[in-house]
Amino acid sequence: MAPTAKKLPKARVLSSRVVFRGPLFQVTSERVLEPTGIKVRRDTLRHPGSVVILALDTTRSQPHVLLERQYRYCAGDFLWELPAGTLDPGEDELSAAKRELLEETGYTAERWRFAMKFFASPGITNETMAMYLAENLRRGKAEPEADEIIRKRMFSMSGAVRMVMRGTIRDGKTIAGILWLQQQRRT
Repeated sequence: MAPTAKKLPKARVLSSRVVFRGPLFQVTSERVLEPTGIKVRRDTLRHPGSVVILALDTTRSQPHVLLERQYRYCAGDFLWELPAGTLDPGEDELSAAKRELLEETGYTAERWRFAMKFFASPGITNETMAMYLAENLRRGKAEPEADEIIRKRMFSMSGAVRMVMRGTIRDGKTIAGILWLQQQRRT
């Protein structure tokens, strides 16, 4: 009988080396002994973590969610996404969420609530994404980084859900956030 997930120990690292170090992440190549007893090489992207912001305007008859459209080189396309960004060294998640919302969109929020935390792509990276709901928005001036050309727009919740279901929104964190918010508003 196979052991249950609760009883399995964690993988044991037998050897590790950094094969790439960049300003935002590093790549390690490790030999590990997995909980199942298998020895394997794992190449992983080590990331400090990210935040995602569900900025919600509730002043209209139907709530609207703030989305950004920007070019993503790895996807080779312009994508609609929730505002998001990487944690700075020593920065807590909520502070990062507030910073990213202001920098990318110019908005601030009076009310913040933790929504969820999840792995971005656990087969290749340790990156976690902490999602926050931001409400009672105030518009201000965005201060994006030099390489960020961001178009922002409010979408009704029903419109954002339709964009997910039609495949117009293809970003995983955005799909998760919009569907989470839709479910929260039902309960």
